[in-house]
Order: sequence, then C-alpha cells, then structure tokens
Amino acid sequence: MSAETTTTEKPAYILARAEVRRVERVSPNFVRVTFGGADLDEFGTPGGVFDARIKLIFPPASGILPPLERDTPDWWASFLAVPEDERGTMRTYSIRDLRVDPASGDTEVDIDFVLHLAPGLTGPASRWASAAEAGQELIIIGPRRGVVAGGGTEYRPGDAPSVVLVGDETAAPAIARILEDAPRDLRGTAFIEVPSAADELAIDAPAGVEVHWLARDADQAHGLQVIPAVLAHLGDADASDEIAVKDIESDDLLWETPAYSGLGEEIAASDAPGDRYFWIAGESGVVTTLRRHLVKDLGIDRGQVAFMGYWRRGVAMRG
Repeated sequence: MSAETTTTEKPAYILARAEVRRVERVSPNFVRVTFGGADLDEFGTPGGVFDARIKLIFPPASGILPPLERDTPDWWASFLAVPEDERGTMRTYSIRDLRVDPASGDTEVDIDFVLHLAPGLTGPASRWASAAEAGQELIIIGPRRGVVAGGGTEYRPGDAPSVVLVGDETAAPAIARILEDAPRDLRGTAFIEVPSAADELAIDAPAGVEVHWLARDADQAHGLQVIPAVLAHLGDADASDEIAVKDIESDDLLWETPAYSGLGEEIAASDAPGDRYFWIAGESGVVTTLRRHLVKDLGIDRGQVAFMGYWRRGVAMRG
C-alpha cells in the first residue's frame, strides 16, 4: 500500500468496528453484505476505490471480536498482540461499493462474498457470509479518506486509453468497481469467469468497455473458460484451442505488477507505448498461465500488466 500521505496525525488506515446493515443474496454464489457505523465515517474515497484491498476480521469461536486499538499506527502489531484463539480470522477482500450520504456523512460499504460452501472448499469467510444477519459486527481495516493516495490499489493504467481486465468470481467485485470508477471514455474489454450463468451481475461500465461473463460448466476447473477467451481476444487462437487442466500452472501465489515483482525480478523502465493496460487477478494457477502466454508467447511488455494471484486452488488462504 502506498506510503504517500497528506499532513495529518491520524493513522493512514482505519480500523473500524462495522455493523451489518443489510444482507442480499444477489446470485447463487454471491452474497452482498452492507456495513455501516460511525467508525466508517472517514473510510475510503468514493469514486476512487478501484481495486483497493481491505482486511476483514471475523470473530473467533467465542463470537467476540478482538479489542484492537482503533487509532494505532500499527494495526498489524495490535492484531498479533491478541492471543491467537481470541483474535479471530483475517481475510483480504475488495470493496464492491462505497457510498457517503452528502448530508449526514454516513458511510456504507458493500462487500460481495463468494460462497464456497462445498465440503473441503469452504472457509470462515464463506461460512460467516452464508449466515450473516443485520446487527452482526466485523472489523474492517482500510485506507483513511484523504490520507493514503491509492491505498491498497494495483490498478494503475496511467495514460493507457484501453484496458483488458481478467478475473474469476473472486476478482469480479474489483473489476466491477474499477469499471464504475473509471473515466467514462475508457475503452477495453473485461472477461469475468463465474460458477454459473446466474452469477452475472450488473456493472455500470463505460460504454466503450465490453464485459464478457463466462460461466463454467458443472464441476469444470477454473480457467478453462477465461484463458481461451482471453487468448483468442489477443489473437492467439492456436493456444486458445489447446488449453486443458494440465496446462494450467499451479505454484505459489503470483503477484507481479509494473512496480513490484513477487518473483524477485528486476523492475526495469518500460519502453512500451502504453496504449493498452492489462489487469489480471484470481486463482493463482490461472493467473500464472496467462502470464506465461502474454509475456513469453505474445511478447506483451511486463510493464503493461498487473498479475495478481488472489488465491490458490486446494490451499486455504490466510490474511
């Protein structure tokens, strides 16, 4: 997260105890939870959220949220100071929507949860979201309004007039927010792979951006819809015809942006013209496979792409 701040004595990030106001099952595999409360009154920047990552802390088995300091400059140390069985579970999410009432200043935050409820695939976030009710509370940690410039965001297209956005259901909320916060003259294409056709959700995208929802077949592996679609869009029809489960690379979480390399690669200044920017997120094996095709096979400049593994197949994610 960016360290650029304005002059202020307040911590750059808000640690908010937020109350559930509404719960809506928006599709078979998504539930939208709306949070509010006074602690959120300085949270985030409406209209400039994009793909900002935030932390959610779910209560432990006792149901009691940990007593974290609200205005500490080091919320992570405060979290770790709580005994492990009392601190609850932390997960990373994207903001689907952020609204501030112009009259009262009241802030609401929408989070779209993917319901992974199959035995062996579920986790504390899905279990919590599947049973969430108004009045329950979570702790939300995210950028303070007007303090952190671009806090937690990786979407940085610069002057590129065109974008390609790619993701699975875990990246769908971030893609939706990016498109709704983007300039109305943006051009490009978005590919979103979801578990079923009924999981296609409304997005107020710029008129020049085509949004393609790709529904997986029953029990089909992640990536077998979106990888061929992206490669065909980029003109690599031969590769798109040959994608199979065995071709989807699975390794440690990949996180590669024009400014950071999780693989430790040297970050060099890009000579690319910057006419198109790629943002790719979701299951790490799918992201890694697309990285190989785009950078190695199609020769797309690495400085034009953000590759982000949000999760890894068969591994329970933490933090």
